[in-house]
Amino acid sequence: MPIDPGMPGPVDAKDEGPRTEADPDAGGTARGVRVGGVLITWKGWLGLVAALAALFVVVRFGGGSQRFETRIFRDPDARFDFEFMFAYVPDFLRALWVTFQATVGGFTLAVVIGLFLALLRRSRLKVLKWPTAFFIEFVRSTPLLVQLFFLFYGLPRITAIPEPLRVWSSLATLIIALGVHYGCYCSEAYRAGIDSVPKGQWEASTAMNLGPMTTWSQVILPQAIPNVLPALGNFLIAAYKDAPLGFAINVTGVMFFASTTASRTFAPLELFTLVGIGFLAVSLPSAFLLRRLERRIGYERT
Repeated sequence: MPIDPGMPGPVDAKDEGPRTEADPDAGGTARGVRVGGVLITWKGWLGLVAALAALFVVVRFGGGSQRFETRIFRDPDARFDFEFMFAYVPDFLRALWVTFQATVGGFTLAVVIGLFLALLRRSRLKVLKWPTAFFIEFVRSTPLLVQLFFLFYGLPRITAIPEPLRVWSSLATLIIALGVHYGCYCSEAYRAGIDSVPKGQWEASTAMNLGPMTTWSQVILPQAIPNVLPALGNFLIAAYKDAPLGFAINVTGVMFFASTTASRTFAPLELFTLVGIGFLAVSLPSAFLLRRLERRIGYERT
């Protein structure tokens, strides 16, 4: 809800009650909260809570492990055996489902961690600001593969940490690593979006005697988040392309499927071609939908 600095104020704190649908310019409505011209209903927020709950179940109890049982070998006389490649499509789809779980779970975690880190980095307390900035730069400056190895092999050796916080399944480790890694990238995108909100919006919120929660939820974030959607969309696709790195810690995703099956059948060309086609089949429509979402939000905001 952008605020017109010329609006009369201040107002009493008791007037900060929930906005109703009768006020078309209100940031919140009886049906939900409007972010960047898009109304997010309360069912949408419940869906987000359900997604986080499902993420917790996957992280805590693991899941998604697959077995690839197809036993077909390529024709040794064929340069490229299409029949052999198509026979492994069912196994590939099972592996792709694991990669999809890791991507969605990791990015859901990343958007939450990123916002939290962005707010900490904007803190006026140096005891919070400086360690957060160091953590963000450290994570962004180290490879995701190294972080995966540390979380899966190194962290369980630190006995001072309670076991539920240091010993995770392979899939849970990949989700947490993706969440932390891309959460640090998302935090910088959030910070840039927050900084892009005009200073007058902050001053007008203060003049209207809006509380911190109301200022952030109804004034600042609804203007900041649409500005960072292109970056967040790019990070989502990048996380999808990095999720197959989980094969290094035995996550049964697409790279695990391709590498183990190729070592058994001695046919890497067909299998890795299948993986490449599968990645394109998911990445290109996702990129198209993200561009449509950006244009829609941009249109709603004009």
